[in-house]
Amino acid sequence: MKLSAFKFELPEELIALYPTETRDGSRLMVVHKDTGEIEHKQFSDIIEYFNDGDVIVANDTKVFPARLYGRKEKTNAKIEVFLLRELNQASHLWDVLVDPARKIRVGNKLFFGDGELVAEVIDNTTSRGRTIRFLYDGDNDEFYRTLDMLGETPLPKEIGREAESQDRERYQTIFAAEKGAVAAPTAGLHFTPQLVKRLALQGVQLAPITLHVGLGTFRSVDVEDLTKHKTDSENYKVSEKTCQIVNEALDNKKRVCSIGTTAMRALETAVSAHHRLKPADGWTDKFIFPPYDFKICSALVTNFHKPQSTLLMMACAFGGFDLVMRAYEEAVKERYRFFTYGDAMLII
Repeated sequence: MKLSAFKFELPEELIALYPTETRDGSRLMVVHKDTGEIEHKQFSDIIEYFNDGDVIVANDTKVFPARLYGRKEKTNAKIEVFLLRELNQASHLWDVLVDPARKIRVGNKLFFGDGELVAEVIDNTTSRGRTIRFLYDGDNDEFYRTLDMLGETPLPKEIGREAESQDRERYQTIFAAEKGAVAAPTAGLHFTPQLVKRLALQGVQLAPITLHVGLGTFRSVDVEDLTKHKTDSENYKVSEKTCQIVNEALDNKKRVCSIGTTAMRALETAVSAHHRLKPADGWTDKFIFPPYDFKICSALVTNFHKPQSTLLMMACAFGGFDLVMRAYEEAVKERYRFFTYGDAMLII
């Protein structure tokens, strides 16, 4: 398919700037693949669509405060450093994005806070990308605590506001356990402990997987021919226990639901030749767009995404291009809230 097929008009006021008062108080559009029916619900109503033996797979990655503001040595110019990926823990080596990039050169020293952290730029990677080394003498735990203190919640730029204290909690799912994401797996933001408990009482099992969401998830596609688009690799892990839970559900013809496109990408990467889930630990650059034959899941929970985004493309691949694009038209008409803090869609 072509990039232009995924274009639609999204009024700017429909991009959610803040989360709903309660996580499961967001709206839920339910899209039925077999009949084309579209229902309008509250997210807490999701329990109506799951039964004993069904499985929900949630991404347990944990967002760390990846945005740092500091200053450049000598000139004292203000700079922003966005931590992308830790390359070497022992030497505190990181891949980062810098802004303004034109002012940050190899050999520059960068200071954060009142000098609690100092970094040296050691390489250029892309136009805005740099490799930096933090010059830190303490142990790793102290280093990460300092990062946590000085860093800011990495809200996407599209939200268009500064991060606030509440974002530390709300831009994190209740499943978060494995630190490593620079963006939240947004479909998981709608779940509460109480909702998960209600699902468990119905016999629905929770199976965690890990995919550390990177900025590549939100990177815009700039080629019309989607077969030529390359996605950034993201680290993922699928445990033996999760494989057992998911495969048992598949064997018993129960519903397996991916909570979000990030979980789905990990699941579709770790598929065996017999269309069962296998343990895996590594990197994936899988890019899913129509047409695509999904091997594991029969349901998907996902937020409402921006036009021409890779996340919209995966939703269309799962639910069917015409149906999902019609659902998006209805979402705009019905004033659903879009993007990170927006409403959700259940495709079944």
